[in-house]
Amino acid sequence: MPWFCERKPEGIQKLMEYITAEEKTKLEKDLEQRRRADSEITDRIARARELGDLKENAEYHAAREDKAMNQAKIEMIEEKLASAVVADPADTPDGVVFIGTTVKLRDVDTEDEELYKLVGEASGRFDMEYVEVTSGSNLGQSLFKAKIGETIRVDLPRGERSFQIVEILE
Repeated sequence: MPWFCERKPEGIQKLMEYITAEEKTKLEKDLEQRRRADSEITDRIARARELGDLKENAEYHAAREDKAMNQAKIEMIEEKLASAVVADPADTPDGVVFIGTTVKLRDVDTEDEELYKLVGEASGRFDMEYVEVTSGSNLGQSLFKAKIGETIRVDLPRGERSFQIVEILE
């Protein structure tokens, strides 16, 4: 069994998710906002219910759908926070890729170099000088605990690729 999995009692493996302290704070803020929104949505449902005939009440049905989607997101965040391991940069040895680390990778075939940051939770931003790689992705799993000078092989959607770790920036 890979080192990054833990065995659950039912025999199902669960990938351990590492996140940074900043990512944890962001998730906690998102959870707080969604809980506040949940009570507002509940109020919307109550107001729509007062309008009468629920069968043809579009506002009621829209509010119920919003509540279900928001509740699903709340449960997902709660589960992630309960199972995530917050990575402490102080525990990371120098020269090893870990959560929060930015690395320069060289594509072995093309010699192109690009910056990647290993994250637990992607921000969804594309305006940064690096590409975010989540720890659960194929590239993220290959990078995790790799060292400078090492060549990693990754199964990507467009086939297997090899990258050399040129430099660790953070």
